[in-house]
Amino acid sequence: MPPTHLFIVRHAVAEDISEAGDDASRRLTKKGRKAFVRLVGQLRAAGMDVDLVATSPLARTRETAAALAEEVGGRPPVEVVDALAPGSDWRAMVEWTSRQDADRVAWVGHAPCVGQLVAQAIGAAGAGVVMQKGAVASIRLPGGIGEPGDLEWLVTPDLVD
Repeated sequence: MPPTHLFIVRHAVAEDISEAGDDASRRLTKKGRKAFVRLVGQLRAAGMDVDLVATSPLARTRETAAALAEEVGGRPPVEVVDALAPGSDWRAMVEWTSRQDADRVAWVGHAPCVGQLVAQAIGAAGAGVVMQKGAVASIRLPGGIGEPGDLEWLVTPDLVD
């Protein structure tokens, strides 16, 4: 079953410096996680559902993906996909997603890549899409993944604060 819906998520607010001092191990702040969980709760109440979550291997995206899976209900599986690391690979993500048996897929990544992924997903690769930390974009895919989709909405945690 090819996916008919794609959610693109920027990781929630993370610490500026990790305990280890490297970028890859930066974790979400308590406030960032709380705001993201609140947003996902509102989205779930409005009907958002996810079958599978793909995440960058970095700590802050893995934590955001876990919170998304926990809060959206049904506990969809979370898979680490290297193509979502900083410098995301659109083509690799399209290929990966097309091989999944899931109708509604979420990708969790980093800025500015997530904005570029949204633009590519709607057939506007040159468009500037800015996504705040913890933002979620909903894209309907009438032609399937890799074909231009329709941006249904893009929301940020500060909308539910």
